[in-house]
Amino acid sequence: MPTDQLSGARLLELYRTMVLSRHLDERVWLLNRQGKAAIAASAQGHEAAQVACVEATDPSKDHYLIYYRQFTAMIALGTEPEEMLRGFLAKEADPMSAARQFPLHGAHPRVDLFNFSNVIATQLPQAAGVALADRLKGSDAVTIVYFGDGASSQGDTHEAMNFAGVHKLPVIFFCENNRYAISVPLEKQMGIESVASRAAGYGFPGVQVDGTDVVAVHEATKAAVERARAGDGPTLIEAAVERLLPHTTDDDHTRYRSADDIARMAERDPIRILSDLLKRRDLLSVDEDEEIHSLAKQRVNVATDAVDAEPYPGTETMFDHVVDISTYDSGGNS
Repeated sequence: MPTDQLSGARLLELYRTMVLSRHLDERVWLLNRQGKAAIAASAQGHEAAQVACVEATDPSKDHYLIYYRQFTAMIALGTEPEEMLRGFLAKEADPMSAARQFPLHGAHPRVDLFNFSNVIATQLPQAAGVALADRLKGSDAVTIVYFGDGASSQGDTHEAMNFAGVHKLPVIFFCENNRYAISVPLEKQMGIESVASRAAGYGFPGVQVDGTDVVAVHEATKAAVERARAGDGPTLIEAAVERLLPHTTDDDHTRYRSADDIARMAERDPIRILSDLLKRRDLLSVDEDEEIHSLAKQRVNVATDAVDAEPYPGTETMFDHVVDISTYDSGGNS
């Protein structure tokens, strides 16, 4: 596998981001069990795919439409752990929705993250619209939209990909396939084995890649970005990842996943895989690895203590930005 696009130094930085994401993810899960965070959807097992995809793009001009399992992508794009924790702990300073939506829902005013819905796949048609807007403005920006394998079975996905294919829009459809749509396995979602194979029906390439391999995902995404910037249209990337934890903190995956399946997926932990790669290349020692994890834990501890002490939104703001339909007459006028 070519490695000239990712230097050893960059691989090490990506590893640091993945480790920070993992420890923050684990902390949010713990906060939920303490009754402080209402709900969370873990990105554990998805870290390599997300960080490599962001690395292959240009955050200074490209656009990102995320879904609810995007811990690592958000950190890679510049979202601070404190900002993410404010959403999970429903604190007043939450930058995405001022604690008025699900955690990580809403638009980020500093990081180029578009507002999105908890309704599955709605971000895909929106991404096609963003890409069309860039085309009309003469921009060479690329739009990246993330979604899971379950979302690939939604009608929104067909409409978005069909429209993007017809108009050759600069958009990358990035599917993080962890083989389960909540509790529904892939073989009961679709009559095909590969999400990427659907791209042929829309007139653009579909690429399968091992989502636990940072180098492979970076290479595939880089090629898709270059294709989009050149005006050659969309690409569908299917990154095979593992969802190491249940669907959310409210789920119990032992009720629908076998013990063998859970044990098998643990062998595809992207943190361990990249750690082993860095050590084989003499880019990381055991002591340095322990220090990276220790510093990440310290960063998460500091962020947790700071955010836990912050105030919740005041009750007087409960109805801010909420439309009072009683002020409208039957004709829809206020």
